[in-house]
Amino acid sequence: MARGRITIFDTTLRDGEQSPGIALQPHEKAEIAEQLERLGVDVIEAGFPASSPGDFEGVREVAHTVSQPTVAALARTRKEDVDAAIEAVAGAQRSRLHVFIATSALHMERKLGLEPEEVVEQVRWSVGYAAGRADEVQFSAEDATRSDPVFLARVCREAIAARATTINLPDTVGYSHPTEHADFLRQVQLRCPELARVTLSVHCHDDLGLAVANSLAGVEAGARQVECTVNGIGERAGNAALEEIVMALRVRADAYETETGVAVGEIGRTSALVSRLTGYAVQRCKAIVGANAFAHEAGIHQDGVLKDVSTYQIMDPEELGLTMTLPLGKHSGRHAFARACAQAGIELEREQLNHAFARFKELADRRPAVTLHDVFETEVARR
Repeated sequence: MARGRITIFDTTLRDGEQSPGIALQPHEKAEIAEQLERLGVDVIEAGFPASSPGDFEGVREVAHTVSQPTVAALARTRKEDVDAAIEAVAGAQRSRLHVFIATSALHMERKLGLEPEEVVEQVRWSVGYAAGRADEVQFSAEDATRSDPVFLARVCREAIAARATTINLPDTVGYSHPTEHADFLRQVQLRCPELARVTLSVHCHDDLGLAVANSLAGVEAGARQVECTVNGIGERAGNAALEEIVMALRVRADAYETETGVAVGEIGRTSALVSRLTGYAVQRCKAIVGANAFAHEAGIHQDGVLKDVSTYQIMDPEELGLTMTLPLGKHSGRHAFARACAQAGIELEREQLNHAFARFKELADRRPAVTLHDVFETEVARR
C-alpha cells in the first residue's frame, strides 16, 4: 500500500497544448498558470521552449508569473534545446529542466537512428549539462514501458549519476495495463536501486482509456510524482486527467494512504478556464468535471439523493466548486418533480400534483428535455 505525499506535475501547458488545434498565446499560458497556482499543483510544465519562439515566450511569461509552483521546461538531449529551456525558466522562483530521449528499441532504431550506447551517452551529457543550471533536473525515458527493463535501468542509473533529481518513466503510447504497469515499475526499481534516492514519476497516455488507472497503479508501485493535465487533454486520446487522479487519491485515501497539495475547491474553475482558452469542450459524461458528473435524472437515483446524497454520490460537488443537479426527464420520479415545482414557487395540492406529473411524463416520452414551463403551459392551453 502506497504512503506519503504525491507531487502533482501539471503538463496542461505543454503536453496538453500538443492536442491538435490548440495554440495558447503567452498571456493565455500565464492566465492558466495563475489558476494552476491557485489550484495548488506542485510543478507547472510550461512548454517546450525550443519548439517555437511563441512557446519560448510562453514559458518565460509563466516563469515570471507564478511564485509557488516549480516551473519546468521540456528539452531534447541537445545543447540548443537545453540552452533554450535554461533561458526560458531563468526568471522562475524555482526552475526545472526536463530532458528526455526515447529508450525503446523501436524508437531508438526507427525514429532516432541511434545505437543504445549513443543514447546512454546523450543522457549522461545532457543531464550533466543541465545539472546546476536550474534548481531541479528531470529525466524522462520516452516510450519507457516498451523499453527493455535492463537497458532502462542502466539509463536511469546514468541519469541519476549525472544528478537528475526526478526520473520519469512514461507510458508514452498508452500501451500498458495497470497490473503490467505496476510490475514494470517494480522491475526497474529492483534493477536500479538508485531510484530510491530520487523522485520516481509516471506519465500515462489514454490510448486504451487506462491513463488514470495506470497512474494510480504507478503510485501503488512507488511513484511519488504523477504527470497529468486538466480535463485530460493531450496528444491523441489525451493524458491522465488531473482532476481524476487527485479525487481518486482523495476519495480512496483508505486504499492509497497518500495526499496531494491540490485545493479541490478550485477544480471546477480550473476545468472551465482550460476549456474556454483551449476551445476543447469537456465531454458531458467526463468524470469529476463533466456536466453530467453530478446530475441525477433516474427517479430511483433522484429519490435516493433527496433522502441521503451519499446513496448515489461519493463526492461533494460543492467542495469542487460544482453543483449537483436533478434534471427532469423521462426517467425522473414524482419526488424530484414535486421538489422542482416547490423550488419554482409552484404550490400544488395532491390531485393537482398528480395531474401535472402525468402531463410531465407524457411530454418527457416525446421530448429530450422538459421544463416546468412546458408542463404548465400545456395545462393552460388545455383549459
